Formats: sequence, structure tokens, C-alpha cells
Amino acid sequence: MPFPAPELHLDHEAVLWSAGETDRVGRPRLILLHGYASDEADLFGISAYLPLEPVIASLRAPIPEGPGFAWFSRFTNISVDPLAANADAAARAVLDWLDAQPDVPTGLLGFSQGGALAIQLMRLAPERFDFAVTLSAFVVQGAEDGDTALADRRLPVFWGRGTHDDTIPAAGVARAAAWLAAHTDLDARIYEGLGHGISPLELGDISSFIRAHLPR
Repeated sequence: MPFPAPELHLDHEAVLWSAGETDRVGRPRLILLHGYASDEADLFGISAYLPLEPVIASLRAPIPEGPGFAWFSRFTNISVDPLAANADAAARAVLDWLDAQPDVPTGLLGFSQGGALAIQLMRLAPERFDFAVTLSAFVVQGAEDGDTALADRRLPVFWGRGTHDDTIPAAGVARAAAWLAAHTDLDARIYEGLGHGISPLELGDISSFIRAHLPR
């Protein structure tokens, strides 16, 4: 018997911001989504290597997991093949948080499980985002109501991965390659010798991508 999809909520007090509330006014937003068993401080460390224009908001996943937190429950195949309902629950939690924020141009940057969530967010609400960066990640199986709208809109997506990443299986990589090419304006990058992580070269490419796709 499958586990029911959870009702998830983000901790608004756990968000790490790159700017104070008054300094966020009128600026675009970049949402950071960390990986499995990590937390909001993890990806926030790359902020210094990203463009200064967007305000960065690093979110904490809602499910306690090991030393950190997760977006998808460990009871439903946590890493690369979560049930769509569980991925949707995490995405809805982020959308609920976003509803309480000012309406400004918004991009997404996620690593591993957080990268899959970034894509899931665009699938559920393609009209709410301007671009996504998905790193060492995968695409959740199944169809979503927003897939056709996303394919029509062709939002820019940066997909970076390493040749030595043994966390995401070959089938997950192949599925992501095909799906992203069919539904987004894809900028796919492969980094020789990189494992399940982010390299300095990749950070430079990410920064250039974000700068190129910030709304003017």
C-alpha cells in the first residue's frame, strides 16, 4: 500500500536572505534549493560567486532527514525516483511560501534533490518562474498539468552534471536529458572528472547563465 502524499510547509524563519527586507524591493529573486539531508546554509555558500543583481533566498526543506532536511520522504524512494505526489507536495510547499513574497521576477537554483524540485516547480507553475539552474539532478517521472505550458514557453534551464557522478544512475540522466530537451530551452553542461558536486568552472558558467537570463 503506497504512503499518502504528505502536506508540507516551509519554515519561513529558516530562510537565509542575501539582503535585508528594505534592500529587496524591486529586485529579482533567486531561490536556492539544497540537496538531500542538507540545509539552507549549504548552497548559500555559493552566493559570493553569483551575480549581485538578484536577491537570494535559500530555503530549508520541510522533512527532517539525517543531519539535515529533505524535500522528498525517505519512505518513498528518496533519491532519484520519488513518487510524483511527493515531489508535488514539496513543490506546493515552496509555492505557498512564494505566495507570501512580493511578486518579482524569480529564478530557481537547485542541487541534486533540490534540482529535481526546481524542475518540478516549473512543471506545476511555469508562469511563475523565469529560469532554472539544476545541478547534479534528475527529472521526476510522470506527467504534470503544466508540462505542455512549459514546453510552449520554453523557459531557460541550465543543467550541469559531472562525468564521475555515481549518485544519479544512467537511467535518470537519460530521462532528464530527453525530458529537458523536449520541454525547455536547455543549456546542458558536462564537467569532466566532477562527481556529485559543483566545480569552480561550473560556478562560472552558472553565473554567466543567470546574468544572461535575468529579466531586464
